[in-house]
Amino acid sequence: MKYLFGSPGKVSGLVLRMGQCLFAAASLAVMASASGFSTATSFCFLIAAMGLQVLWSFGLACLDIHALRLKKDLNNHIVLSLLVIGDWVTAILSLAAACSSARVMVVYMKDTDICSRSQATLSCNTFQISVALAFVAWFLLAVSSYLMFWLLATI
Repeated sequence: MKYLFGSPGKVSGLVLRMGQCLFAAASLAVMASASGFSTATSFCFLIAAMGLQVLWSFGLACLDIHALRLKKDLNNHIVLSLLVIGDWVTAILSLAAACSSARVMVVYMKDTDICSRSQATLSCNTFQISVALAFVAWFLLAVSSYLMFWLLATI
């Protein structure tokens, strides 16, 4: 059995999950606090996807804490199968939401110049920060997804 960085039930896995949770929560909070986020469906989708990622990552961080406190080994076929499926589903949703929100920002800023107008009521800079945080959260989840898949393959 291999123990790689980010393995479930290890301190590195807990750090990875907490990073995912914090960046997703930050993206969600920044987007929800921006005025005019409901003007685009992709921004609402980003909020929903980041909310799911926060719940998933926080739940797995709690599982890692439990395993660390009781010194349990989480590297078995059933647990890793569930982690692989959950990580990949959450990663695909997070990437889709971040990419669609980034595309809306390109439309707003470059194609239509909505953000540069003086009467604009949209928080374009806040939207950009939220999208950037969503991509960081997705990257951490992608690392975790790849790692879980690799661990499942070594069993």
